[in-house]
Amino acid sequence: MMGLIKTLMIIMQLVQFVGCQQFSNNKDFFNATINSTQLNDPAALNEFTELVYGRLSTVTSDLIHSEIAQDATFCVTDPEDDWNRSFNYSSDLGFLSKCIQTTQGDLAQRLCTAAELKFYFTNFIANTKTSFLKPNRNCNLTAWVSGCEPGWACSAGLGQPVDFKTRQVPARSFNCQPCCEGFFCPQGLTCMIPCPLGSYCPMATFNVSTGLCDPYLYQLPPGKADHTCGGANIWADVSRGGSMFCSAGSFCPTNTKQIPCTTGHFCRKGSTAETRCFRLTTCDSNTTRQNITKYGLMLIVGISVLLFVFYNCYEKVINMRERRYAKSREVAVKSIQQHVQAQARWLSATDAIKKATRSFSFSRRTIVLPNEQSEATSERKEVEAKQKMEERSEATENKDNNKKIKARHLRGDTQIFKYAYSQLEREKAQQQHNAELTFSEVITMMIDDEGRKRPPIEISFKYLTVTLKQKKKCLLRSVTGEIRPGRITALMGPSGAGKTTLLSALAGKTVGCLISGLILINGKVESVRSYKKIVGFVPQDDVVHGNLTVEENIWFSANCRLSADLPKADKVLVVERVIESLGLQPVRDSLVGTIEKRGISGGQRKRVNVGLELVMEPSLLFLDEPTSGLDSSSSQLLLRALKREAVEGVNICMVVHQPSYALFQTFDDLILLAKGGLTAYHGEVRDVEDYFAHLGIIVPERINPPDYFIDVLEGMVKPSTSSGLTYEELPLRWMLHKGYPVPADMQKSVSGVGEPDYSGNQENYAGSGTEQQLSFFGEFWQNLKYKVEAQCDVLKNNFLKSKDLSGRRTPWILLQYRHFLGRMAKQRLREARIQAIDYLILLLAGACLGLITKASDESFGGPGYTYTIIATSLLCKISALRTFSLDKLQYQRERASGISSLAHFIAKDTIDHFSTLIKPLVYLSMFYFFSNPRSLFLDNYIVLLCLVYCVTGIAYALAIFLEPGPSQLCSVLLPVVLTLLSTQPTNSQVMKTLTHLCYPRWALEAFIVSNAKRYYGVWLIQRCGALMRTGYNLHEWYRCIYLLVGAGAACRIVAFIGMLTLGKKY
Repeated sequence: MMGLIKTLMIIMQLVQFVGCQQFSNNKDFFNATINSTQLNDPAALNEFTELVYGRLSTVTSDLIHSEIAQDATFCVTDPEDDWNRSFNYSSDLGFLSKCIQTTQGDLAQRLCTAAELKFYFTNFIANTKTSFLKPNRNCNLTAWVSGCEPGWACSAGLGQPVDFKTRQVPARSFNCQPCCEGFFCPQGLTCMIPCPLGSYCPMATFNVSTGLCDPYLYQLPPGKADHTCGGANIWADVSRGGSMFCSAGSFCPTNTKQIPCTTGHFCRKGSTAETRCFRLTTCDSNTTRQNITKYGLMLIVGISVLLFVFYNCYEKVINMRERRYAKSREVAVKSIQQHVQAQARWLSATDAIKKATRSFSFSRRTIVLPNEQSEATSERKEVEAKQKMEERSEATENKDNNKKIKARHLRGDTQIFKYAYSQLEREKAQQQHNAELTFSEVITMMIDDEGRKRPPIEISFKYLTVTLKQKKKCLLRSVTGEIRPGRITALMGPSGAGKTTLLSALAGKTVGCLISGLILINGKVESVRSYKKIVGFVPQDDVVHGNLTVEENIWFSANCRLSADLPKADKVLVVERVIESLGLQPVRDSLVGTIEKRGISGGQRKRVNVGLELVMEPSLLFLDEPTSGLDSSSSQLLLRALKREAVEGVNICMVVHQPSYALFQTFDDLILLAKGGLTAYHGEVRDVEDYFAHLGIIVPERINPPDYFIDVLEGMVKPSTSSGLTYEELPLRWMLHKGYPVPADMQKSVSGVGEPDYSGNQENYAGSGTEQQLSFFGEFWQNLKYKVEAQCDVLKNNFLKSKDLSGRRTPWILLQYRHFLGRMAKQRLREARIQAIDYLILLLAGACLGLITKASDESFGGPGYTYTIIATSLLCKISALRTFSLDKLQYQRERASGISSLAHFIAKDTIDHFSTLIKPLVYLSMFYFFSNPRSLFLDNYIVLLCLVYCVTGIAYALAIFLEPGPSQLCSVLLPVVLTLLSTQPTNSQVMKTLTHLCYPRWALEAFIVSNAKRYYGVWLIQRCGALMRTGYNLHEWYRCIYLLVGAGAACRIVAFIGMLTLGKKY
């Protein structure tokens, strides 16, 4: 409050100190008696008035940069401009001349000194609940002259020098009379203060009905019949000194004139001039503010048209590109089909000619002995076979060289598709030809094609044991085996046998588990994460983007995971091969679909899930139940595609549940797990029935062998054997069969002492015996310890990068960012309806708040801006939660495959910037033009833009760190709580610190400061008082903007770190 007092003292001292300087520099003038003749002489009076005002302007200029003016910097941006807007009377000095005449030349003896100003503001403004001053030298219980009454003033006496710098109130009790027009005289002081510009200070008139002096509403002193109403009595805020302000609907060019606003103009309260209304607005006479809602409607219509054109044009561009792309593909397919048909006709014609030639030569052929004929035939076949192999090797070599050269120089979609589909037709023809080759020819072909195979990855594991840290539960126990390149290994077993655990352990995806044993990659102890660029993992759930088409999903995976050096033609070949092999050609342009919006079928979705990994040409491929939910034909189609990958040298390991016998026969190897994570069989599929038959377990007729073996391991079917073999002994029999070491607790079964009971209680496999009962705090500590250890594992996996041994250079981050931008743009385009609803809600919120909370001059629009912060924060946070909360599983899968998390995050944030730019315009198009504040539209837009940027970053962090339910709840409560905290008056230093850390305070301060700058003149005390109460500063507008932007950037950094560290949770 002392700062406000100093500010107000500055304003008053600047006026009075000038008078002091003039009087001291021209003593003869002020000390001399001015007769009535000189006062009635217009020339002398004008010269006297100009001299007073000239001295006033000179001293004001000298005092602008004084130490006193520096105390008001929090509410004064430009002291000279504010002074000119408040006390520059150069346009009309009539009220000075009139007051000089009224006071008979002793105006200087009636003006307040610095001591009186300090006394006035110290006693009056410090206590905002009263309008009375404390007793002083001239006005107290023993001495109360007429000049102490409101609207009256006294003189110090002609010829009495007045020291305006004195710290004591001078004696002033002579010649008391009403305050001059254009001045105000506070109650309890006997001096006058000039009214600022924007005020209207006429002489008061007595209202007989009320007994008050209008318009200032003060009473006449009782018992003084000769006392009349004087001038103005108070200059303060609107609530106490509103009668001195120029009325709304009128303007006051001077502090003694009030003119009604004319038609076509509007005049706000405290205006010094009328303001012309904008075009398309209607302003009648005495209008307070112009109705600019038409401009708001025009703005929202313009935004709507712009968004409609943008979305439609962008959609049309994408559709045109896709149609052109599809047309190029159709032309290429048609051309290749015609070529294939022509080639088939040529081959059939050639075969017909050969048959005719053979039939003609048969009649002229000589008779040969049978032995000679067989020898000649065998020799001829050998020669032909050698010639074929030589021709094939030469053709293959030439074809590969031509393929590399041709693929790099192809231009145009049609040429690329022709190249891709011609290669696919050659591959189909090659597959048909391979089916007719002999065994030796197949071996020779495989040797010739060895150079074109992918880098082989062989995984072997010895005594692999996986134990859950939290419950000390053994999930896998002493599992030994290997999975080899070029083969499909099926992983089967009853529920709870540890199939997915083994798959995750081999893929390096276990978290919160203790792993013992050896896992060797190509015979070396290395982490499988070193090969993650060429390792594919198909999760059990279909984790694909539902708002993208089948082709878009597969293409994105290809663009981000295939080698960066691979030409586009070869990428097209890979993508088309995957789509063709998985039978997705009919639905390639269909949306995958989500839970809310149906797309392709479940089986097709499952194949798309597999295609995302096949398209990156892996060397090692893990699949977790890829055939679950598929019918027999779809499963066969999927297995044929996987078989083709195995031919290329891919190491495939997959978890399978209840495969058909035909599907079972397509597998190369089988790992059969029993309950407790023990191995019951590991070998080739063709030998599994012989092995179990050797144990006396024979599959009944018309029973599917894999189903029967799983039922036996489950204990649902008792083996029909006379040896007394039980299903609990099958893992032990496998260990003895392979010569593996038997665990200690299973040794008794070997010696025949007894049978281990590990079928129903898997905790025994960890050797822990009876589970120890823990107290509540013990269990709490154990759970906390487990979560910390699991989080440490996640951090270790995420931040401790393994050496890259894959030999593949994937696209760098900027290129991935480009692919992410394209994908996100398509997704946002398909969510246009949801975004339109967001804009509509913002539009309605702006209209409602603009109508309800008109911009109040007393609070500088504070309530409206407070509701604006709450509404925009809440609505923008809710919509921003969708950015990262809807595709957590997709991100987790993409990140595990080596796709850049930074490119993913920045691309999403970049796309959201479009909404960040549009949403403030949508909201302000209603709120600003309905509430009509004094601040500029641009200032409001900048503040709201920074606010939306800030709350969007906060929403990112909430979406990543919390589940959808809690994140939505926090998005609703956080802006309300923080805004209420920011607007509450606080006396505690701790609460002040907390308030300054809340983003609503920064936004509210920026809004109010941008509005308060437009208030000047008579509003100066109101502006300084409001800023003093709230603690705001006119110079800190840019600081608030920087804080909002910085908070938004900081929240984005925190959100990105959370993306990297939360692992499975995100």
